[in-house]
Amino acid sequence: MLLPLPALLSPDEVAALRRFIDTADWIDGNATSGHQAQLVKDNLQLPEASEAAQSAGQIVLAALARNPVFISAALPAKIYPPMFNSYAGGQNYGLHVDNAVRVLPGAGGTIRADLSMTVFLEDPATYDGGELSIETAFGAQRVKLSAGDGVLYPSSSLHRVEPVTQGRRLASFLWVQSMVADERARSSLFDLDQSIQQLSADVGQDHSALVRLTGVYHNLLRRWAEA
Repeated sequence: MLLPLPALLSPDEVAALRRFIDTADWIDGNATSGHQAQLVKDNLQLPEASEAAQSAGQIVLAALARNPVFISAALPAKIYPPMFNSYAGGQNYGLHVDNAVRVLPGAGGTIRADLSMTVFLEDPATYDGGELSIETAFGAQRVKLSAGDGVLYPSSSLHRVEPVTQGRRLASFLWVQSMVADERARSSLFDLDQSIQQLSADVGQDHSALVRLTGVYHNLLRRWAEA
């Protein structure tokens, strides 16, 4: 499932976030890369422990926590603290797949990367290239969204960031461990939940059939969710 999340951040939130990261010190993006990533990765990154990254990350996390579509689609159990990258002057990130398991900062243990997310932070009219290209069953899908928009996709997907040939591409990125590890089960739950929400608006929350259907959703979630 490749799911756009339009207006995840409001314009005011994008502006507040940019005030943190625009004046920060950036480092080589390969500072946190494994061997394979270093072969194809060329960008800049905010140090994870920097005050700028942590302050800006809190804005992203707050937006995710209040977004019902994200919650429905991801069913998040853990979220890796948002990180931030920058591409300019031909920089790009070649075809790769995200690591299955990542170590959380500090003593937070690990996170299984079920879902990846990119939140765009720059007006797409101000830079050329920089599309997020994600391999799907229907071919490569290129994504280049407005500032504040996000896109959620399986971490198992091959993907790349196309070269930025003019201007600068800024984005936040993160990983989600879902309560439901199986992608097909999680997708079915999302479709079911979205249908319940639509029916609730059409027939009312107290309709007997809707109550039973909601019960089906929760019983499936109970069966598939990991403790």
